[in-house]
Amino acid sequence: MKNISVIGSGTMGNGIAHTFAQFGHQVNLVDINKEALEKAINTISKNLDRQITKGTITEVQKVETLKNITVFTDMQSGVASADLIVEAATENLDLKLKIFKDLDAFVKPQTILASNTSSISITKIASVTNRGDKVIGMHFMNPVPVMKLVEVIRGYATSDETTATVMALSKQLEKAPVEVNDYPGFVANRILMPMINEAIYTLYENVAGVEEIDTVMKLGMAHPMGPLQLADFIGLDVCLAILRVLHDGFGNPKYAPCPLLVNMVTAGNKGIKSGEGFYNYANGVKEAKVAGKFS
Repeated sequence: MKNISVIGSGTMGNGIAHTFAQFGHQVNLVDINKEALEKAINTISKNLDRQITKGTITEVQKVETLKNITVFTDMQSGVASADLIVEAATENLDLKLKIFKDLDAFVKPQTILASNTSSISITKIASVTNRGDKVIGMHFMNPVPVMKLVEVIRGYATSDETTATVMALSKQLEKAPVEVNDYPGFVANRILMPMINEAIYTLYENVAGVEEIDTVMKLGMAHPMGPLQLADFIGLDVCLAILRVLHDGFGNPKYAPCPLLVNMVTAGNKGIKSGEGFYNYANGVKEAKVAGKFS
């Protein structure tokens, strides 16, 4: 597992590329958008600088990590030599199915295809390939270089060998892999998203304000971040997409997204990525204030 390709250079993609490269893997970072790739390398460089400041890596290690990353705008070229591919594209089923169908045709027969999806069925993704035994979920947490957990999701056809390989590789990255089965939301988001949704309902029904809800959960439940702040951090569009997967997958009304969440995403208020969600980030994340709509 020396050669790794990462599809998608957004927040998760560049974090995954950073982590593999830091541990000596040759990483091809693939994105159709050249500007997005340039931004990703700049982000990785800044995050490596933070690690240097904290004393977790050296300047030499930063240089070596960046040397291990090559960028590609053509997917076929970027995955040709890969032993493992981690797809980290937008949480959109049709897009992921297209990517995996193409990857199956482009790569070596023994290449493992992993998805960083946070909720979409690995079994469904594998169904468009001819290598269901080699398709698996590898759900990293954000920020990837810092967070230890990796949810390793077995699809219906995923082999024991593929699972063991990915579990061992995750440990080599100094992560803590947890094996789970392929059901909507897996473990993390099946538990987390209903909590976030209930927090949004609590705001929607005027039980309490944004800061009040987050404060109760931080001080009363020892959460490091309140659920509304966390939703902004994840992206409200991502939260909505995951809730819809849960609602469709289980057919249970308890997973129905709050109308306030739907309206916010429709209006373009997606959290940190758009500059405003439940909080306003005009002055940066550290100076965030409750959004005017809710203050």
